[in-house]
Amino acid sequence: MKWTDVREIAILLYETYPDIDPLTLRFTDLHKKVTELSGFNDDPKRSNEKILEAIQMLWLDEKD
Repeated sequence: MKWTDVREIAILLYETYPDIDPLTLRFTDLHKKVTELSGFNDDPKRSNEKILEAIQMLWLDEKD
């Protein structure tokens, strides 16, 4: 899984952390959770605020 797989990442985050409100996470914490996901194998330095925000919003959509 790569940073560009934002929907897949969001779904997996929701399944892994169903009780977390994604809007309460700082981007640094979100980044850490993504890089720790099983199957994530991209360079941690390749993320940016735009990618993390997209993941956060899609995770929120999954939660709703």
